[in-house]
Amino acid sequence: MEEQIRQILRAIGEDPDREGLQRTPQRVAQSLSFLTRGYEMDPDQVISDALFTEEYEEMIVQKDIDFYSLCEHHLLPFFGKAHVAYIPNHKIVGISKLARLVDVFARRLQVQERMTSQIATPIMDKLDALGVAVVLEAEHLCMRMRGVEKQNSYVITSSLLGAFRSRVETRNEFMNLIRRKD
Repeated sequence: MEEQIRQILRAIGEDPDREGLQRTPQRVAQSLSFLTRGYEMDPDQVISDALFTEEYEEMIVQKDIDFYSLCEHHLLPFFGKAHVAYIPNHKIVGISKLARLVDVFARRLQVQERMTSQIATPIMDKLDALGVAVVLEAEHLCMRMRGVEKQNSYVITSSLLGAFRSRVETRNEFMNLIRRKD
């Protein structure tokens, strides 16, 4: 990867051998490996390590989970907040696992729409949940730094499964909970 980064530096008119850039190929390679470490993570493993039987069938919400990802179209960052909820069907998952699941998919080359569904589906499947809701709110540097250059714009995506899709009151409760700022 380092040699390709050297070639990119040359292609944009830089000298990869000048003092300030000599270690840049190594640093960029390490950075990209870190930012895409989600490919090495198994979402099923993240969840199955912390499944517990519990007689609880009310909504569980974890909101404002920070995430950072790379747009697969431009390799520029997009970042924001994830809000994840599920209604258990006698199985709960360790709460930190929801945040870890967000990271599994955020740390891959992504589009926000796919990432939203990718987070929701394993929760629904592994927990046999009565419903799952995921909302992502993100800022995309590919829209701010290039292209349309629109500052202060956010993209909001949602994936609603089970009771969150079929029951308006359940969906509304979730949306009200994630809007609260207390």
